[in-house]
Formats: sequence, C-alpha cells, structure tokens
Amino acid sequence: MSQKKSYMFTNRRHSKKAIMSTVFGVLCTVSMMIVIVMSYIRDGNIPAGYGFTGLFAAFLSLAGLMLGIFAVRETDRFKLFGWLGILLNGIGLGIVSGVLYVAAYL
Repeated sequence: MSQKKSYMFTNRRHSKKAIMSTVFGVLCTVSMMIVIVMSYIRDGNIPAGYGFTGLFAAFLSLAGLMLGIFAVRETDRFKLFGWLGILLNGIGLGIVSGVLYVAAYL
C-alpha cells in the first residue's frame, strides 16, 4: 500500500546573518573580478582606487565569512544561505590572496 504524501509545516526561516553573508560574498567576488578585468584592460596602470577596492573587498569578505559561520551555527534556521555565504566569501578571500601573491612575486 502506498503512503500518502504528507506536508510538514515549519517555523524555520533563513537567518538575516546568512543572507547578509551571501550578499557580502557576491559583492566581494564581483568587485574583485571587476578590479582584475579593469587592471588587465589598463595593462597594470591602475589608480589607487582599485587598491582600495581590493582592500575593502578583503575586509568585506572576512566580515561575511564570520557572519556565515555564525549563521550556520544557529539552531532552527535554514542553512542554505549560510553555506553559500561561506563559499562565496572563501572564494573572495582566495581571489584577494591570489592577487596579493601574484603582486608580491611578479
């Protein structure tokens, strides 16, 4: 005999910290990609604002990573945006680290 499909209603929601972490991750990753493309177009002759954008993206990514970790540790919340924020902010920090590594040894 087949079982009937049952629906489960819940009070769980997405955490505001997790959503903010995801937004920070998207902003950091997109801004670093734009900085890299624009500096490639200009053949490396970039204004100081690009460096400030990279520094701001690094701080934003660290804040987003911390928010994502705190959001994943919350109980009775959905975890999707928390893990997505951790992933995107990790990618953003990787991009910033890669740019700094290439700049130091090239």
